Amino acid sequence: MWTTKQLCIAVLITFFSPLIVRHLILNSPISGTSRYHILHANPLAWLSNRVDADAPAANPANARVVSSTADDSGSLDPRNSSTRVVSSPADDSSSLDPRNSSTERLHWLDTWNHMKQLTNVSTGLPHATEAIKDARTAWENLMTTVQNATSPGTEKRRLCPYSVCRMDASKSAGGHFTMDIPCGLVAGSSITVIGTPGSLSGNFWIDLVGTALPGEPEEPIVLRYGVRLTGDKLAQGPAIVQNAFTASNGWGYEDRCPYNNSNNATQVDDLERCNSMVGSIMNSTRHTGLKQGGKPSTYFPFRQGYLAITTLRIGLEGIHMTVDGKHITSFAYRAGSEPWFGTQVRIFGDFKLASAIASGLPTSEDLENSLDLEMLKSSPIPAGKDLDLLIGIFSTANNFKRRMAIRRTWMQYDAVRNGTVAVRFFVGLTNAVSAKYLMKTDDDAFVRVHEIYSSVKQLNVSNGLLYGRINSNSGPHRNSESKWYISPEEWPEEKYPPWAHGPGYVVSQDIAKTINIWYKTSRLKMFKLEDVAMGIWVDEMKKGGLPVRYKTDKRIHIDGCKEGYIVAHYQEPRNMLCIWETLLRTNQAMCCN
Repeated sequence: MWTTKQLCIAVLITFFSPLIVRHLILNSPISGTSRYHILHANPLAWLSNRVDADAPAANPANARVVSSTADDSGSLDPRNSSTRVVSSPADDSSSLDPRNSSTERLHWLDTWNHMKQLTNVSTGLPHATEAIKDARTAWENLMTTVQNATSPGTEKRRLCPYSVCRMDASKSAGGHFTMDIPCGLVAGSSITVIGTPGSLSGNFWIDLVGTALPGEPEEPIVLRYGVRLTGDKLAQGPAIVQNAFTASNGWGYEDRCPYNNSNNATQVDDLERCNSMVGSIMNSTRHTGLKQGGKPSTYFPFRQGYLAITTLRIGLEGIHMTVDGKHITSFAYRAGSEPWFGTQVRIFGDFKLASAIASGLPTSEDLENSLDLEMLKSSPIPAGKDLDLLIGIFSTANNFKRRMAIRRTWMQYDAVRNGTVAVRFFVGLTNAVSAKYLMKTDDDAFVRVHEIYSSVKQLNVSNGLLYGRINSNSGPHRNSESKWYISPEEWPEEKYPPWAHGPGYVVSQDIAKTINIWYKTSRLKMFKLEDVAMGIWVDEMKKGGLPVRYKTDKRIHIDGCKEGYIVAHYQEPRNMLCIWETLLRTNQAMCCN
């Protein structure tokens, strides 16, 4: 019996294989058949008219499938004989779900119908009906594979290409050009703009635009790169002006090239903020267009009517601009305007754009490692409501990689995602936020948020709390070569009051409010060691009558990571990712060294 059945299956496969191959060849483009076309082709379409050729049933909006008993040809079950489609009003509640009434779906149903027809001519072959049923099962498994291959996750990966290119971009409408960046930017990504400054003024701007955060009315501008060939109020000659914008902070200070302030003196990724050649006297005629023997001019990388190839390259600390292969400027990332959520490039002004290319973009594998972009955004702080815990992370503008590691790891705790605990990076002055407890940490510290939060709540201390790794028996370093050197003029006493080490400590709301008041009224005595300064300020409050409770926790590790940690200090970004993955996999506080 089984030998005969297998023979029937083999006969059917032998019969259909040449026809399927012939159909794919005839219906494939000359350039070759793509994987998509092969998976979605109907190999039996040549036997009869397709379902979508039978109006009105071909229109999913006015068609429905009528099911009946198991042997009714109208059953939807693919194990039954066939499917018939009848028309119905578009607003009928029994109409097909649009997701199931696609052309591919109707083709699959048509295939079942053809397989039913085979049973009518198979009576001469023993067990042919069972063989055809097995073939239908195999077909069903194939269709399941196809559906899995075209799942939403796969579609998302298709929307994250490695590069995006726009040619003949000068035809963009509305006086400006836009190019979408599908899945953000990462270190190594680049945007190349090819075009010519116009003859009217030659002034133009390139904006790298981010995604507006929840509750913010305007999109952040990660970088505005402005080329002012005719100069401005601050410069008579041509200048490049760089800046960034967020809805909460507005525009920041301008980075100008040539220099006009001390901010340009520091480097970004070991590159000059402004190439010293820009604005210098040049005798070369390459960029000036002067004839031999003409007056010397200043060097500037752009010139009206001359083609320029300009590239913005995403670095670890900032964005670097080259023109015709020469590094011109570098711009350090600003708080709240980092390129990981950049979604669009905009170019406007007196500039004839030929093409724009974005390359090195994060593909599906990169996104799987960096989580969904929406998840990397901080949850908004509820207006008019006290937080239970606010965690402030001290960082500098250049530490972009560290901040990204924190966003991908311990900022993904449920308490942070649902808004119970707020986490913010402190890179300068910050707006006042009301919270029951305030924690300070650093951007190289891994914090187990749930454990910190539960430990503070269990203390049940609402006033006068300093919680952390308390040091109650230390004094100032008097060695002038020490990085922690404190002179007798700065602190004349031999001992410090109790203080908590900087990688992670918590104070109650009343302490934070008092410090804020002292700062505003110029009563706050500044001290260059931030964690010791907090101990000094708390001690002053204690002397003023505040009952202070010092609570030490040795699970806060200040010199690295040890198992059982709740805070691990001096962690590189790759270590943070490893610790987080280990924590998710084992639910154990283990280290990655």
